[in-house]
Amino acid sequence: MHVLQPFNRRLVFLGMVLWLLVGSLTHAAEIRVITSGAFTEAYKKLVPIYAQATGHTVFSSYGASIGNAPDSIPSRFARGEKFDLIILSEGGLEALMKEGKLVSGSRVDLARSQIGVAVRKGTPKPDISSVEALKQSLLNAKSVAYSASASGTYLSTELFPKLGIAEQMKVTAKKIMSERVGAVVARGDAELGFQQVSELIYFKELDFVGTLPESVQQTIFFSSALVQGSSQAEAARHFVRFLASPSVAEIVRETGLDPMATRP
Repeated sequence: MHVLQPFNRRLVFLGMVLWLLVGSLTHAAEIRVITSGAFTEAYKKLVPIYAQATGHTVFSSYGASIGNAPDSIPSRFARGEKFDLIILSEGGLEALMKEGKLVSGSRVDLARSQIGVAVRKGTPKPDISSVEALKQSLLNAKSVAYSASASGTYLSTELFPKLGIAEQMKVTAKKIMSERVGAVVARGDAELGFQQVSELIYFKELDFVGTLPESVQQTIFFSSALVQGSSQAEAARHFVRFLASPSVAEIVRETGLDPMATRP
């Protein structure tokens, strides 16, 4: 994975600050954001830079994009929690948009993500180089963990049936609620772990195996949208312009995502 040299990092930061000065708000704002899944690592890197450059405060919350877990985004909206901006996978975002919880037409695509596979460090890496090899590796695994968000839904409802192993996976595969799949694999509670690449590569206790074969890969867009009733819509839009700026594209790329913007 490409790593920026210090000089290039400075150039990115300076370009970003210049962009912020051109498009900055006239007053300090407080922005409440809830985010999910693969964009989280990029988000955590970018928020402090944004706050330092603008003086705005970003209050961050995290939760699964789908499901009924207490900390999932749908559950938090159902409880009436207030947010200004949401960032999550396109499926979850569009569902909330249809429910009228988000501002129509405010969606901004930030990055693309793919599903990867990881094992506990030091254990044998399975062969996932082809669809048939992936199928056999899944059948050979004593335990498989997948996320409760968009990638896990794809695996359980589309990929496993497509491979003809849905029944077998009901025995050995488990949906992981309220924590990252990497944590489950790292402590030895699952042999194979499937989740967005950006959510696996930061676990030092894991060996990253690779991404799913192209023909069965699911590319997911992670996008932002304004929340209905927000009193900080202008500030939220400003934050989104920053997240989608070409100036931060390399930082996003370093977290295992494909940014929608290209670097200047």
